[in-house]
Amino acid sequence: MLMRSVRCQSVPRRMTQTKPGTAKILRNTSFESLVVSWLMQDGWQVFVPILDNAHQTDLLISDGPHYYRVQVKTVDATSEAHVIENRWDGSNLPCVVCFARNSNWGYVMPAFSQRKCKLNADGHFRFQQTKGQFMKAFHAL
Repeated sequence: MLMRSVRCQSVPRRMTQTKPGTAKILRNTSFESLVVSWLMQDGWQVFVPILDNAHQTDLLISDGPHYYRVQVKTVDATSEAHVIENRWDGSNLPCVVCFARNSNWGYVMPAFSQRKCKLNADGHFRFQQTKGQFMKAFHAL
């Protein structure tokens, strides 16, 4: 009986260092990808702008006839009273999703008009980083 030698292919391993700036962009984009996935599973159409520079729109979502802009932020928050800065003033943005980068929770909030605001302010909805918790907070807006 003739036996063939079987070549085992190794599993993928990243063998290069990621530059700090690149690592930050990858980490932030991964949070945007979570929101995309959860919203799509909820039935939303989700569009990702090719370039977000100065437009304060990370995602554009639609239920069919209506379109909404969504900004996704990440912060190094040590508490839920962490203060975030308004970087979307005048941009007609209805919704901001903010993730605590160093933890497993975040907040969904209307885009506030004040210069600064606490994550846990009235009208902001906390979620654990699960689809169910996120969608509950998102639908509470």
